[in-house]
Amino acid sequence: MTVAGPTGDDLVEMLAALANPLRLRIVAELAGGRDYVSHLARVIGVSRPLLHMHLRKLESAGLITGSLELSDDGKAMKYYEVTNFSLHLTASAVAEAAKTLSRPDPEEGPGSKERS
Repeated sequence: MTVAGPTGDDLVEMLAALANPLRLRIVAELAGGRDYVSHLARVIGVSRPLLHMHLRKLESAGLITGSLELSDDGKAMKYYEVTNFSLHLTASAVAEAAKTLSRPDPEEGPGSKERS
């Protein structure tokens, strides 16, 4: 049985999300266990708004998930954890993923092929 890897579009999104050093640090921190935003911001040393921006990118790529929970004192707290993702990059895996790409080349932008 062959396990299919991510589609080309998913792979591009995942690699783009992981291509940022701060997001790599976030994933590394969450690999040790789930954490809430305020604590995670303090541990990593960034503001909560900046952290939220990076968390959204990671969550959109399917690398982490977030859940809102109530603390014992009734305060809403957003917890994040790493999803069970696995990337094994080989030339053949990239070639297979590339066959499923549906988005235009981001370097060229939409419609650029008509001009060439």
